[in-house]
Amino acid sequence: MFKNTLAFQTTDTYARRIALLLQPAHRPLLSQGLRGIEREGLRVQLDGMLGLTPHPATLGSALMHNQLTTDYSEALLEIITPAEHAIDVVLNQLDILHRYVYESIGDELLWNASMPCVLPPEEQIPIAQYGTSNIGQLKHVYRRGLALRYGKSMQCIAGIHYNFSLHEDIFRLLKKHEQVDGSLLQYQSNAYFSLIRNFHRSSWLLMFLFGASPAISRSFVRGRPNGLDMFDADTLFLPYATSLRMSDLVGYQNTSRQSVVRADYNNLDGYLYTLANAVSQPYPPYEKLGTRCAGEWLQINTNVLQIENEFYSTIRPKRITQAGERPLHALASRGVQYIEVRLLDIDPFEAMGISSNTTYFLEAYLLFCALEESPFLYESEHAEIGNNFARVVTQARRPGLELSLGGHLVPLQDWAVELFKKIEPAAALLDAQAGDGRYSVALAAQRAKVENFSLTPSARVLDVMNTTRRSFFRFALEQSIQHASAMRSRPLSRELHAYYAALAVRSLQKQTEIERTEIRSFDQFIASYRTYMPN
Repeated sequence: MFKNTLAFQTTDTYARRIALLLQPAHRPLLSQGLRGIEREGLRVQLDGMLGLTPHPATLGSALMHNQLTTDYSEALLEIITPAEHAIDVVLNQLDILHRYVYESIGDELLWNASMPCVLPPEEQIPIAQYGTSNIGQLKHVYRRGLALRYGKSMQCIAGIHYNFSLHEDIFRLLKKHEQVDGSLLQYQSNAYFSLIRNFHRSSWLLMFLFGASPAISRSFVRGRPNGLDMFDADTLFLPYATSLRMSDLVGYQNTSRQSVVRADYNNLDGYLYTLANAVSQPYPPYEKLGTRCAGEWLQINTNVLQIENEFYSTIRPKRITQAGERPLHALASRGVQYIEVRLLDIDPFEAMGISSNTTYFLEAYLLFCALEESPFLYESEHAEIGNNFARVVTQARRPGLELSLGGHLVPLQDWAVELFKKIEPAAALLDAQAGDGRYSVALAAQRAKVENFSLTPSARVLDVMNTTRRSFFRFALEQSIQHASAMRSRPLSRELHAYYAALAVRSLQKQTEIERTEIRSFDQFIASYRTYMPN
């Protein structure tokens, strides 16, 4: 029964699309898409305690700098590469930005793990500040709302986001070849939603291969009930877990009311409707909290979601926004431009949190998701996908673990092997364009993890902790110290450092100018912002 499961068969559509793009006249289009990496990381002191200092001026304005900003906390740095065609260029940019950060934060470190260091009491965790402009205040109030709704500790979890797009000429080629009616923009948006649906069906594989948070500091749960085992006095873990960060025990899947928000990934209109409803529907517990207290803003509104970005999805359809434009409006007006993969843990064994092999595999995997047929998702499959994901993040390395596929239980290893067979043609296509075998090499490196679970990052983390008798905190701190030392041993050239220092200064000047020319009051600004609904 397992071998005949339709989900394991490569479709004719997938084979035809691969063959079409393999043609010499079309293959160069593969190198014209864009990709980028966003890496989050807590600033910590040398002893591993959370950095409580303001965002360093040497890094510029967190509001206006395009490459160096903050996420939730003032201490949660976010490093963003420019969008580039070549992965090697992206990784080089990420390396340069890391080295500039290390040259600019004194003796602080970047915490090189997804689950945070030992955190101070919640009231001492600093929420990011973005200045006195209306947009800066909005960003701060939004984060106040996150603290109110989910607690500050959860907002200190870090990860890697991977942005991916195909050149629009690929969609133009496929649309013409398949004789699909409608506009190119509509075809492109539909294609990205097809990618997203295939991603959801199989993204458990990414958590198995790249999950790297099987343990956490005991202080993170702050005495809350949890289903974790005790590794030592300071550490909680699960022996077969891959990513507690993505689990409903401690991580991003445990998000109160929004856990029942189910985005419609069958088309753009459905997605917009779902999210627009969530950002406009009042939620009684949040209404009790109100939006202000003693004249201070607590949250943007009392709806299920304050804004669309509050929805904690593992992948998002995206469109670059214009100044002051909301993401839903950009999507409604101009369609999907790229996707953002949001589920990757920081790899504690990599100085930048991600390896080149990981990025090459992601490219092949996402291309497979884009080119393979993708039936619509309905309620029963949504539930099956969610259950599979939850099992993988907490027990993927359990011998003999089975997942559900079309209502039938199948061994995780067997399903993974079949997925690799389906990704292989995409990797070969990318290799043909690149002129080498880097994608097939990356595929082989990940396939080895399926054959030997001990090669997965999650297993390696626990192995080091067991072998060295270190707590999660000591393990992560020592990894962070080693990576910081390696980065600082390769200082930027004087010219390159000066270039990034000038970017920082210009971003501060831009923030000052915005604050100086502000006309509307914040109350007027936020009232206008809250009234938006996509057409």
